[in-house]
Amino acid sequence: MRSTFPYRIASPIARGILLAALSMGCAPAYSENPRFGIGEAATPELIQAWNIDVRPDGLGLPVGHGTAAEGAALYEAHCESCHGVDGVGGAYGSLVGRLADDNFSFGVDPALKKTIGNYWPYATTIFDYLRRAMPFDAPGSLKTNEVYSLVAYLLAENRVISEDMVMNQSTLPKVRMPAAGRFVPDDRKGGHEVR
Repeated sequence: MRSTFPYRIASPIARGILLAALSMGCAPAYSENPRFGIGEAATPELIQAWNIDVRPDGLGLPVGHGTAAEGAALYEAHCESCHGVDGVGGAYGSLVGRLADDNFSFGVDPALKKTIGNYWPYATTIFDYLRRAMPFDAPGSLKTNEVYSLVAYLLAENRVISEDMVMNQSTLPKVRMPAAGRFVPDDRKGGHEVR
């Protein structure tokens, strides 16, 4: 006798299990247990604690400040073991490195590594990423002034800013990254008209 089931299941045991599951209902409906016994309600306080994103124009940057000199000691303590001395050659990727004439031949030269100095388009993204994801073993543990100091250090090491420049919520968005013009804004429309 030929089965009318649209897929061929070779094992008679597998067919039996599938038929039993289909006849009894595979799982309770979502509406019976909408939380699955995990998590908690997202209160305004919890949402505010995670609502720390920083836009390219600087919206979302907190009050604070830092310099490259302050960031050097922080880098040595929190970053050097993964990203190398002075941000070069670490096991988890170099953070420092620019090419002469800001050459961006990533497709041509496979040995070229993407770093903050030659690839990242916005300085504010460095702040956003460091604050939420670094250091690797304790993400989110850096204080605001420490993050500004690390950003200043990395920008100075990449020769994007001078070593004496203070980074804060006013100066950081004004930093023009070497790769800023290498990215195309996504202004597509369609689907649900996001833009």
